[in-house]
Amino acid sequence: MKRFKSLAHGALLGSFLAAGLGASAALAQDMPKTPLKVVGAWGNLTQYKNFEQPFWSKEITEKSGGAITAEITPFNEMGLKGAEIFRLMRLGVIDFGSTVLGYVAADDARNEAVDLAGLAPDVAAARKISDAYKPVYDKFYGERFGIKVLGIWPYSAQVLFCNGDIKGLADLKGKKVRTGNRTLAEFVEAFGGTGVTLAFNEVVPALQNKVVDCAITGTLSGNSAKWYEVATHIYALPLGWSHVMHAVNLKSWQKLDPKVRALLEKEISGLEDRIWKAAAEETQQGYDCNAGKDNCTMGTKAKMTIVPVSDADKALLKKALSDAVLPKWAARCQGDCVATFNDSIGKVVGLTAAAK
Repeated sequence: MKRFKSLAHGALLGSFLAAGLGASAALAQDMPKTPLKVVGAWGNLTQYKNFEQPFWSKEITEKSGGAITAEITPFNEMGLKGAEIFRLMRLGVIDFGSTVLGYVAADDARNEAVDLAGLAPDVAAARKISDAYKPVYDKFYGERFGIKVLGIWPYSAQVLFCNGDIKGLADLKGKKVRTGNRTLAEFVEAFGGTGVTLAFNEVVPALQNKVVDCAITGTLSGNSAKWYEVATHIYALPLGWSHVMHAVNLKSWQKLDPKVRALLEKEISGLEDRIWKAAAEETQQGYDCNAGKDNCTMGTKAKMTIVPVSDADKALLKKALSDAVLPKWAARCQGDCVATFNDSIGKVVGLTAAAK
């Protein structure tokens, strides 16, 4: 009797496996062979290593039953700085690509909207802001660039790394600070500092040679880039999240089989969710690794000082957003830009943008 049950169980298991293999084979047959080329974000950071690269090089092939294959290369390994990605995508030189929205802020102020300095104190707020504004980006990029937005996701919290002691925002006075976008520069200037534009890979020598006193990046991104070798203190106040936008040339997208498009949208949406979920953990890991704590698992243990944030400085951050950052941004955001902000992000955070 036991032997009969065992044989029956084995036969049933075999039928399930066969059905699964049959479904995968059917999927592969149903979907045309589709090779893709993708440009990813910074290749030396955990977001690319843990999410973008495995998604395109392995996961999407498995999900499609082998029908979709992709080659992904980070933009920094292509000799690009990031600001060129969407321009090249508009020209059809790049099909699928990712870059930091702050890098293209000079092209249009809308690119700053989801990540104005001080707008999102935590990752939950950042996600709500991003989701509210994504339709605006999709419409804008579709009409102006011929680009379809597929996903928006963050790095770890953007904080101040300083080569020297820092106790609070008042200490920014007189300091030169590398900022990744204009809104962060305006935030620094509101406290008497000077924003300096530098590419991410130029920061280490700049901090080392005192070209800048501080620099802003993600807690874990800074660890991955070895900023702990040239900086001593982190001020643990989230100033932003350095959102990445992942998109595709619209003409290239429309040429794909509808079944391929449907699968890609579904899986990229899942990738987006996973990266957002990881953002809070990576933020804490950045603090832990830079401080050299035992529970550091995602980076290199360093010996930096993590400076706690006072409630007074949290209030100052909000004040700088409402009094300086938001009105200056509104003044340079043309057309329906301010109206769409107020109708989307403004409703989420309870703020109204207006130029002064």
